[in-house]
Amino acid sequence: MKAISKVTRSIKPAEVEKKWHIIDAEGLVVGRLAAIIANILRGKHKPSYTPHVDCGDHVIVINADKVKFTGNKAQTKVYYKHTGHVGGIKETTPAKVLEGRFPERVLEKAVQRMIPRGPLGRDQMRALHLYNGTDHPHGGQNPETLDVASMNRKNKVSA
Repeated sequence: MKAISKVTRSIKPAEVEKKWHIIDAEGLVVGRLAAIIANILRGKHKPSYTPHVDCGDHVIVINADKVKFTGNKAQTKVYYKHTGHVGGIKETTPAKVLEGRFPERVLEKAVQRMIPRGPLGRDQMRALHLYNGTDHPHGGQNPETLDVASMNRKNKVSA
């Protein structure tokens, strides 16, 4: 009888197989969607997850400008950034960003804050592709559709 191995196997970067997923973000809650995307980008959904290797998949998000916030967060939540100069703190709300020129940045920043900082996190963020409309140039990769709304009833804003 063969004994069960008690050694955890770490995969090497050459052994990683990356797949492509596509998510329609229309009407989905920002934080819940960002958490799901961050787990896929890091590779935590795979049994071969290795923390120090970029083993995540590519994620395409369409309709990224149509994400929603629950409650009154779109008006009351505040995003801060600093210009680098004395007294240079700037603030904005998600509602202003969604109405602005780059509305996909709400979801991009939410995912970015759930990814580790450093070279590995930057590599993982390069696998995130956000688009405001329904068109994307990644049809050749044959992405699998991921229905986030059906995973949990709280993932989609009702009414």
